[in-house]
Amino acid sequence: MKIYIDGKYYAREDAVISVFDHGLLYGDGVFEGIRIYNGKVFKLTEHIERLFQSAKAIHLDITMKKGEMEAAVLEAVKINRKDNGYIRLIVTRGVGPLGIEPTTCKKPTVIIIISDIQLYPQGYYKKGIEIVTASSKRMPSDCLDPRIKSLNYLNNIMAKIEAKNAGCLEAVMLNKEGFVAECTGDNIFIVKNRELFTPAPYHGALDGITMETVIDLGTSLGFKMHQAALTRYDLYNADECFMTGTGAEIIPVVRIDQRVIGNGKPGEITKKLIKKFKDLVM
Repeated sequence: MKIYIDGKYYAREDAVISVFDHGLLYGDGVFEGIRIYNGKVFKLTEHIERLFQSAKAIHLDITMKKGEMEAAVLEAVKINRKDNGYIRLIVTRGVGPLGIEPTTCKKPTVIIIISDIQLYPQGYYKKGIEIVTASSKRMPSDCLDPRIKSLNYLNNIMAKIEAKNAGCLEAVMLNKEGFVAECTGDNIFIVKNRELFTPAPYHGALDGITMETVIDLGTSLGFKMHQAALTRYDLYNADECFMTGTGAEIIPVVRIDQRVIGNGKPGEITKKLIKKFKDLVM
């Protein structure tokens, strides 16, 4: 494994950053998770665009141009000879003295890691998973816009701990008004009367690239798609439910808070979308 840090490559054991990097000290930075399928980077342009938008939102000046960043990612994939895998692209505020003042960091740190990822055991894609509602609420949009993919994931981690304590792999998070936002690392969809619904970003959902891909796939299959306000009531009474994300892809949800969703098996529309997504990336 060769890890890119600020234009140079390092072996895994030698890939280090300063303890004074504000990404480490304060979670001050942004990132993207990107998949590689059959040697091709999936939706790279869209991921780079979102990275730069996140950086702009937190007033972080990425010193590279978008084209240069894309080229760096593609070079890292080539050097690591990875045909199928996962890319973690990170930009931190950079090295600076103690204290949260961002202008003391003179240059951002850019890191590209090429590795493998498997969030869920393969069997769960066929039989579905069970999730619970976390008591940890999603960070309010008026505090931090959910479209910013920042390095500070503690809010999601606390909800993930609740899921693990409940014997589940995932948890769904609500916003402070009680509407469904997202899961700890994935977007969530439901199917009701052969129409698909997912929370809108202003309810606390990340504007996911896999989510947008699934919306496009659903539309191409003739299903009506809605970004809507959802509550737990809507989840419990859904005909089908599934999660989407770069790492998870599309994974069925068959139980929520011990309520069986639909017939307790991955639904027909969910399976169609999984097949359509596999056809797209393979």
